[in-house]
Amino acid sequence: MSRMDFESIHNFYERPVFEAVAALAQKNTGTDQQIDAKYLADVACVALNQLLPRYIRHDVDFSFYLSEAERQENLRQIEDSVTKAWAYVLERKKRG
Repeated sequence: MSRMDFESIHNFYERPVFEAVAALAQKNTGTDQQIDAKYLADVACVALNQLLPRYIRHDVDFSFYLSEAERQENLRQIEDSVTKAWAYVLERKKRG
């Protein structure tokens, strides 16, 4: 049996969630909604745990088979999960 390659397997939502968290952090810079950098990974984890995992080897393979409606729905789900995760982590941070 040849050597198995599992390193290319990843959750499709990881990169877009990380990008959405970074964008939200940038948007909230200087506001009372700002979250310290050390909490951003927590936001990403909470957001990812709200999404159904989609394990793939190549992003382009997954994206190729999605309709425009499915792409838009994925973006909406990512935005919703990141927004909810942001609020959750911010509330926990305030509680100490």
